Amino acid sequence: MSQHQDREGAQRRAEQAAAALYARDRASQALGMRIDAVRPGWARVVMRVRADMVNGHGVCHGGIVFSLGDSAFAFACNSHNDATVAAAASIDFLAAAREGDELTAEASEAWRTKRNGIYEIVVSNQRGERIALFRGRSYRVEGQVTA
Repeated sequence: MSQHQDREGAQRRAEQAAAALYARDRASQALGMRIDAVRPGWARVVMRVRADMVNGHGVCHGGIVFSLGDSAFAFACNSHNDATVAAAASIDFLAAAREGDELTAEASEAWRTKRNGIYEIVVSNQRGERIALFRGRSYRVEGQVTA
């Protein structure tokens, strides 16, 4: 098998795993998130900030921003089709997001072994301004995302 065929197979697996995971992910769906792109070890998820996502200070609730980063993290770390869950995560909030903003979370695999991985996620708004930096540590469990 050529490297090109290997890459095509890995890309196909990433797309199938993301689609299967998203179909079962009621939380991401309810928050209006959509997968913009996925490839092995990487995912981009987009979400518009709705009125019901704004806190008492008039800005997007930090938990919603965390959820967007967490979803991008999930799609990236499951893109190899190995069932993977979060073992730890942290976030640094850099700027406020406001109602109507379209947020994009881009997750990149920084390191991965058979059981663990580290992913870095940048959340930005439609102007390209960074809203948050999220870092997640993954743990591989038994099974595959798709059969």
